[in-house]
Amino acid sequence: MLWIALINKAGTGLWMGAAALYFTLVTGLSVTEVGVLMGVSGAVGIAGAPLAGHLADRFPVTRVIIGAQVQQAIALLALLTTDNFSLLLVYSAVSSLADRGANVLTKLYAARIAGPDRTKYQAVQRSVSNAGWAIGGLAGALALAVGTTHAYQALLIGNVLSFLAAAALTLRCAEPPSPSRLVTDSTAPAPQARPSSPWRDRPYLLFTATEAALFLDDAVLQVGMPLWIVHATDAPHGLAPLLMVLNCVLVVCCQVPLSRFGSTPDKARGLLVPLAACFVVGCAAMAASVVGGIWPTVTALVVAAVAFTFAEILHAIASWELSIALAPDDAQGAYLGVHGLSSSAQRSGGPLLVTAVIAAGPLAWPLLGAGVIATVAAQSHLVRTRLRRPGGPAEARGALRERGQRLGS
Repeated sequence: MLWIALINKAGTGLWMGAAALYFTLVTGLSVTEVGVLMGVSGAVGIAGAPLAGHLADRFPVTRVIIGAQVQQAIALLALLTTDNFSLLLVYSAVSSLADRGANVLTKLYAARIAGPDRTKYQAVQRSVSNAGWAIGGLAGALALAVGTTHAYQALLIGNVLSFLAAAALTLRCAEPPSPSRLVTDSTAPAPQARPSSPWRDRPYLLFTATEAALFLDDAVLQVGMPLWIVHATDAPHGLAPLLMVLNCVLVVCCQVPLSRFGSTPDKARGLLVPLAACFVVGCAAMAASVVGGIWPTVTALVVAAVAFTFAEILHAIASWELSIALAPDDAQGAYLGVHGLSSSAQRSGGPLLVTAVIAAGPLAWPLLGAGVIATVAAQSHLVRTRLRRPGGPAEARGALRERGQRLGS
């Protein structure tokens, strides 16, 4: 699955940097139409996470992953067939739906195949994915330098081929054991309990809501940092892509070594405090970047990028472990699907919040940091209560394991 992640993200890196330019320069859409297309397709994609999680509790997860990969390939290939805005919108929405679902499915696969080592496995997978992004982005930059219609089409076809190659490799992957299918397929004489539903689980829904706020580092790094550099500081504009490269390098180098600090639910919860500290340091550095000459500004922006990157790394570790630990085994896919809404919601609302912070000026950054501190405090209390609750997820997992052993004997 790691090779699949590398190929998949390399293809995505090829296309993502060129998508907006393809729609404007090749298909002839206006800037407004491109904004509407990306906004609407992103909103449709929000439904992909819970839908994929629901399917993964009922069908082999590898087959659902293959379905999502093929769906993305077909939808992207269809973009080459038209310059009609309505059709482009439909094809982009179908691709976005599969993309958000695939993110949940790969996380669920990692949780099932790696068992107790899931945090380290997902850390390795994230490092590999970032390497793929970097490779694809560099190759895409070379193609964009050509700037012809055929160059843009080649990038799109390259992404399509990456999905097809990933689907072919996924066919060879072993299907991991599924606790939810064990419960559903059981022929035990006792009446089957109704599977847990995340939509009726208020604490988990609240946890997911706090997660949306903690995913803000993504919007800050990808949207806020470049806009802040251009509109609020005297730093050279070329610093923005360099800081993104720094982000990728730090994730590749540090994600796996730091994963050992979140290998259990209690350890993962303990990462929330340093996560908040890193985010606050990043916000303070952003505010300080408007003071002084060029070198103090560049230094402050580098400090901010490093701090937000470590906040991203720590949150990834904590989020992976807690989203699984708080979910009952009889509905892992459904719960992870709901948890996937947090990153989807951030992708829609995060840029709006970050641009509002930029418009408000330097003093708004400390306020954003204070909001993250409050969110971390709320999530920490919520997680502690949930983990200590009698009959909570840990006890439920133990009961299901015992039941599975009885059924197999």
